[in-house]
Amino acid sequence: MKKNMGSTDRFIRFFIAVALLTTFYTDTVGGTLGYIVVAVAAILILTTFVSFCPLYTLFGANTCRVKK
Repeated sequence: MKKNMGSTDRFIRFFIAVALLTTFYTDTVGGTLGYIVVAVAAILILTTFVSFCPLYTLFGANTCRVKK
């Protein structure tokens, strides 16, 4: 997998994931919607750590700086 996420994109994804997990653990969101929120947060954290987003490849996006 070639990296296609820049550091700013990774930070924003991690921040959103933490916010989603906070809403779940403070019981703001519960039930089935709560589990969906946790799943989305897990996907965001996973893509943050591997610096690769499969959806970016479908749309041809790349936020990673290319060193020449």
